[in-house]
Parts: sequence; C-alpha cells; structure tokens
Amino acid sequence: MKIWLSRMRVKYIYQQFISHFTVIFIPIIVLSLIFAHYIENFIYENKVNELISYGEKIVFDINRSRDTTYVLNSYQTVLASQKIEYNIFNEDRQIIYPTGGRITINDDDWDRIRNGETVAVKRDFKRFQSEGGVTFVLMPVFQNHMFIGGVLLTSPISDSSQMISEINKYLFYTVIVSLLISILLSFLLSKIHVKRIKRLQDATSLVAEGDYSVKVPSSKFDEIGDLAEDFNKMVDQLQKSNEEIETLERRRRHFMADVSHELRTPLTTISGVVEGIRNHMIPDEEKEKGMNLVSKETKRLIRLVNENLDYEKIRSNQVKLQKENIQMYEVLDIIKEQLDLLAEEKNNEIIVDVKEDVFVFADYDRLTQILINIVKNSIQFTENGTIYLRSKAGFKETIIEIEDTGIGMDANEIEYIWRRFYKADISRANNPYGEFGLGLSIVKKLVQLHDGQIEVSSEKGKGTKFEIKIPYNK
Repeated sequence: MKIWLSRMRVKYIYQQFISHFTVIFIPIIVLSLIFAHYIENFIYENKVNELISYGEKIVFDINRSRDTTYVLNSYQTVLASQKIEYNIFNEDRQIIYPTGGRITINDDDWDRIRNGETVAVKRDFKRFQSEGGVTFVLMPVFQNHMFIGGVLLTSPISDSSQMISEINKYLFYTVIVSLLISILLSFLLSKIHVKRIKRLQDATSLVAEGDYSVKVPSSKFDEIGDLAEDFNKMVDQLQKSNEEIETLERRRRHFMADVSHELRTPLTTISGVVEGIRNHMIPDEEKEKGMNLVSKETKRLIRLVNENLDYEKIRSNQVKLQKENIQMYEVLDIIKEQLDLLAEEKNNEIIVDVKEDVFVFADYDRLTQILINIVKNSIQFTENGTIYLRSKAGFKETIIEIEDTGIGMDANEIEYIWRRFYKADISRANNPYGEFGLGLSIVKKLVQLHDGQIEVSSEKGKGTKFEIKIPYNK
C-alpha cells in the first residue's frame, strides 16, 4: 500500500482543486445541516409553545367562567381553524369533551400531569391516530388544589413538516449553487497557482539548459511570489558566477599561453647555449657570457615556477607563519636596497619614511614577499617618479603604506587587481618582469593570513597607494 501511494502521481492542479473544493464545500454542508436542524427544532418548539399558550388560556377560562360549555365550544371553533384539536379529560383519563373515550398516555406522563407538570412532545407517531404524527401538549387542571383532569391539545405535524420541507428545498438549492460556485472558484484558484508554479518550472528548465537571462514575475503577495523573487536572485547569482567562470577560464587560457611563452623563451635560450657549448660552436671568450645567460634564465624559470607553487600553497592554507616583532625600518630599508637598481632603470626613486620605534608582528619572509610584490608593481607602472615606503603605529595595528606617482587606474579596475591571472590580460610588452598576475593575489592571501587588511586607492594619472594594516601581537 505504501509503495503504491509513493508511486501514485497526482497532478498539482488536482491537488489544489480538491483542497480548495473541500475547504469551501465541507463548511457549507456542515452549516447547512446545522441550520436545517436548528430550523426544524425552532418550528416544532414554536408549535409546542403555541399549544401551551392555548392550553393555558383554556385552563384559565375554565376556572374563571361559569358557562364552561360556551367557553369550550368557542375554543373548539377557534382552534379548528388552526388545525388544532383539543380534549378535556377527567382524573380517570376519560375524555369528557367533546367526545367520549380515553386518552392514550403512559403512566410516567400521567404521574407528571397529576403532579402539576405540563407534558409537551414535539413529535409523536404512536400514541395518537393521526397520519404523519402530531405535536401534543398535556396540561393539568386543578380546583381547590385538587387534580380534576386536564387538557390535551394536538396539532398534526404535516404543516410543520411541509414548512420544513420547503426550507430544506431552498437550502438544497443554496447548497447546489454554493457547490457550483465552490467548484468554479476552486478551479480558478488552482489554475492561477498552477500557472505561477508552471512559470517557475519552465524557468528552472531554461536555467538547467544554461539560460541565465530568464526572469519570472515576482511579488510580495504570498510565498509563491517570494519564491519567484528568490528564484530571480538565484539566477542573477548563477549568471554572475557563470560570468566569473568564463572570465576565469579566459584568463586561464591566457595564463597557459603566457606560461608557455615565458617558459619556452628561457628553455630555448638554455638549450641553445648548452648545445652551442657542447658542439664547440661558441668561442671560449663567449662561453662565460653564455653560462651567465644560462644562470640568469635558470633563475628566471625557478622564480616563475615558485611563484605558482607559492600561490597554490597559500590558497590551500599550507603556509605556516612564524610571527615575531620586526622593526619596520630594517625591513623597508632592505626592500629599498634590493629594488633600487630596478627602480633606477625607469628613473624612479624609492624613499623610506619610518621611525625606528615602529614594529610589526609578522612572519619576516612573508612580510618581505608582500612588500617586494607591491613595490615591484609600483615600479612597473611608474616612470620618472617616486615610490614612498612608509610605516607607523596605529591604534591596534601597524600601518604600512606603499605609494607611487605612476599611471594609476580607474576605480572600477581596483576590484579586479586581486584576481588570479588578472595581469595576464596585459600584453607581455608592458610586463617586463615576466609575472603571471599572481603577485597581488599572493599579497592579499598573505595579508589575510596575518589577520590583516589591505586597501587600495588610486586615480588615473596620479598614482596608486596600498595601505596594509597588521594587528599587534594579542
């Protein structure tokens, strides 16, 4: 049974239709039954009250009038027009008006009459010979506190039943009309909900096929509207992610082209020099120059490979930092000495501005790597300018600034400089250091490993400023 239910497929529109129809129809049926029952009780209760009212008047007039026969005949005429019959009986259950005989009443009801109670029955189908049953009332009559008999009033329930039938007929028509309306409303509501869900389903299929431009109407009206809005946000994110993937793939292809070119050049040079020496094609006086060239190109290869390996280690958190308090003046002075010759090639000047009492809590090798990468970047894009190396103590961190007077960049370019392979988009003619665009990616990762922050501000034609904040030793 469970397997059959799990495999059974019911369309959502039918589920919605059945649920809406049930929610509307069942309350209508329940209310109709309650209303019919209430009306029926109300009519019979009203009939009983009417008989009791006539009985009380008859008993009152019998006790007050001297000519009881006239009173009884008058009531006989009046009640006959109301289709009400009444009998007067004595203490022996003998009918003394208008005809003879005995009343049919059980002992319990008789005891209640003798005790002064009024017995009222809304519907009786057994004790009186009346087609369709009657409503009757038995009222006691006392004289001088002595029970002398009573009054029996009966009314056929046919009139009441006819009235109830009429009400039930109109109630039935009402239920039928309500049923039709509930079917129509249920169908329309189900159609609307299913249509909205179908739009989401179609849009999902398009997204699955790779179309990230699809949009569905959204609203704040209900949860489906919220779902549509969340779907649109998801598609926007997927589109952005897809664009990122495409951009990364494009840069990866450029990177591979750059790698191939950068590796091919030194390898070709090394291979040519080695072959030349082996085959004695290089004169002895040129061999020293050739060996220097091989050494230079070998170091270049090592640097290129290490740069990529270093990035992968940092990205996968395989780098272990050995932090210590380092004097910033010493670090920046060493950076200046290492890169002065490189800066002079482009007529640049490196200026160090830091007090001797400024320290930073960092890994010495990685801090040096961070600063060299940034300063080389500044040298690359600065000509006939100045590169400032500054450091100062902040509130809870050490602040390091590298500022140049180079070509700068637009604000929209700043967010891209941290991306891997970004510099691979720049032609190699403008990139004399053979870098793959991994330098600043490595820089940002290393700063984050130091629990620090790095920010960049730049303006086209006016230079660029890097600001690094590394927290003190906790």
